[in-house]
Amino acid sequence: MLEAMWSGLTQVLSFPALGLMLLGIPIGLIIGAIPGLGGNLGLALLIPFTYGMSPIAGFSLLFGMHSVVQTGGPMSSILFNAPGTGPSAADCLDGFPMAQQGKAGRAIGAALVSSIAGSIIGAIGMAILIPFVRPLILAFSPAEFFMMAILGITFIALVSGNSLLKGLLIGGLGLMMAFIGMDPITGVARFTYGQLWLFDGVKLVPIVIGLFAGSETISMILKGGSIVEGDVQVGNDVFDGVKDVFRNWWLVLRCGIIGYVIGLMPGLGGEVSAWVTYGHAAQSSKHPETFGKGNVQGVIAPAVAIHSKEGGALVPTLAFGVPGSSAMAILLGAFLVLGLQPGPAMLKEHLDVVWAMFWVVIIANIIGAMALLAVAKYLTLLTVLRSSLIVPFIMVFVMLGSYLTSNSITDLAITVAFSIIGYAMKKFDYPRAPLVLSLVLGGIAEKNLQMSLQLWGASFLTRPITFVLLILTILSVAYPVWRAINKKNGKPEVAA
Repeated sequence: MLEAMWSGLTQVLSFPALGLMLLGIPIGLIIGAIPGLGGNLGLALLIPFTYGMSPIAGFSLLFGMHSVVQTGGPMSSILFNAPGTGPSAADCLDGFPMAQQGKAGRAIGAALVSSIAGSIIGAIGMAILIPFVRPLILAFSPAEFFMMAILGITFIALVSGNSLLKGLLIGGLGLMMAFIGMDPITGVARFTYGQLWLFDGVKLVPIVIGLFAGSETISMILKGGSIVEGDVQVGNDVFDGVKDVFRNWWLVLRCGIIGYVIGLMPGLGGEVSAWVTYGHAAQSSKHPETFGKGNVQGVIAPAVAIHSKEGGALVPTLAFGVPGSSAMAILLGAFLVLGLQPGPAMLKEHLDVVWAMFWVVIIANIIGAMALLAVAKYLTLLTVLRSSLIVPFIMVFVMLGSYLTSNSITDLAITVAFSIIGYAMKKFDYPRAPLVLSLVLGGIAEKNLQMSLQLWGASFLTRPITFVLLILTILSVAYPVWRAINKKNGKPEVAA
């Protein structure tokens, strides 16, 4: 094991693997920062260039790019409220309010160091778990996936802002939208109204881009001025964000583990890890009312989980050839191109390649985050520019990212529609996060509920892991109620 670990490191740090990794890092940062593009597009574009490369050289290029996509994503989320990737939409909730308060540097510093911490947690988890992965992966069934989705949906109450009723209404709308398209079990078309483009359901990325980036663009056009509200000095507080990560080390560790576990479960994806950990951060905070208004913990939690999730997603991909995420599904093609077959045999015959992936994930994230930290002070200056100078560029990237999701003009129409809806929600103080949260988790919950009922009936709730998750779900609902009652009665709160 130690010999393979050392061999993987030396090969990654030698030519041509090191040069290819350094080539992939800026590509990933740029793709991540442009709203709507995402790492899947980058992987699809780069895989053909790996023909003829050695496995470690090819994966150095691919993982060098893919590992830092989510590092670049929060940059546009924080600076312009335009999520660079789907999961980084969670960073909009507190990152952009911090930018409006002149604290963009602090938010960027926190997000970048959180990305390093998350990648390290995910990579270490991958290294520890690979020898013992089979029983853990097989322990999760549709019953556990359903209950995890329900646990995530209960966080709607925590991301609803000042009005729980408005949050529930918007969350219900998101659940209804999650049911558009073909029934995952019977194949019956629902809520499609004869429109073929709705048969596959509504896509998340155009909606997220519209709700956050599009609505903010409309707001900037109508308001004028700059992103920073008032005469605030920006750019000198990046190191404060770095220190915030160390101050919240316990939150970082918890969210890293949660993101890693979610990554182990095929099909859940980065959006689930981001929103679940955001809800967890709000739930466990002593001041949940500050979330959505510029709480740095709301930036740290999703940033950590998004990166630790990748380490978890690699485990079922390498051990069984079962992709843990959409990006891992694309990477399966790269394995074949490079002459490798994921599965138990790979963990025995190509263990040095597995360790090389481990090192690339860590090294690429450190280099990418450090590069952005070096220029973070200058990036924050964008928030003091006049809106008239920024809006045209944001609009171009918003429309480009939306269209490239599936090269469909209907995605552009969805983005425009939800830009208007998002602006109206912002104007009338309706929270946008519950819609995204329920849209992400609603489809997962429905599919796995149907499968669970077919396999076990209602008794699926008595499965050990499912029952534990059910108890956690009940507690996650009861705890805010208990805390609110204590606060009303004037009793001191107990930290979670």
